[in-house]
Amino acid sequence: MKKIFILLLLSVASISNAQSSKAEQLLKEVATKFKSYENVVFTYKGNLQNSRSQLNMDVQGEATLSGENYNVEFLGSTYVFNGDKLYVINREDEQVTISNQTDKEDGLISPTNILTFYEKGYRAEWDIEQNVRGRKIQYIKLTPIKSDSEYKQVLLGIDINTKHIYNAIVTEVSGTKATFTLLSLKTNQPLSKKCFYFDPKDYDGWDIENLD
Repeated sequence: MKKIFILLLLSVASISNAQSSKAEQLLKEVATKFKSYENVVFTYKGNLQNSRSQLNMDVQGEATLSGENYNVEFLGSTYVFNGDKLYVINREDEQVTISNQTDKEDGLISPTNILTFYEKGYRAEWDIEQNVRGRKIQYIKLTPIKSDSEYKQVLLGIDINTKHIYNAIVTEVSGTKATFTLLSLKTNQPLSKKCFYFDPKDYDGWDIENLD
C-alpha cells in the first residue's frame, strides 16, 4: 500500500510538472510573438470590483506600446513612458506629474504591461480552455513567487491560434478583482513622432510637477 501511495504521488508530481512546462512554453511563444512586432495598438475594456469597499468600476481606453515605450489611457489619465520618464497626464485636473519609473511600478498589472507582466515573478499552470465566439482561449494560472505580493493569482487568457493575449483576470489579496479584455489589436502601425513624447508647451497653464 505504501509503495502504491508513493507511486501515485510521483505520478501526480510528474503530471503537474508537465502541465507547468506546457504553460511556460505557451507563455514564451506569446512573449516572442509580441516582441516580434515593431509596435502594438489595442483597445480594451475592464472592470474593477471589491465587495468589501463596494467598488464596481468599468474602465476602457486605448494603448500603444513599442518596446519599453507606451502611451496608455487608464482611469481617466494618459500614461506616457519614453524609456526614461513617466508622464501622467490628467486632463480633468489639468495636471501632469513626471517621475522615473521604478521596479515597484513595473510590478503593477495594468494596460501598460498586460502584454509582458507574466515574463517574471510568477509560477505558471495550465488551466481551462474556453470557446469565446469561435476563438479558443487557453487560460494560464499565474501564482506570484513572492509571498508578500499584493496579487493572489492571475488568469491569463490566450488565443491559442494567434498567440495573442485575450484577457487577464487579476485577483488581489485585498479582495479586489480586476478584469481587462482586449477588444481590438493592431500591429506595426504608423505612429506619430509625438506618441511617446511630452512637450510642456502643449500644457501651458497646467500644474506640472516633477516628483524626482
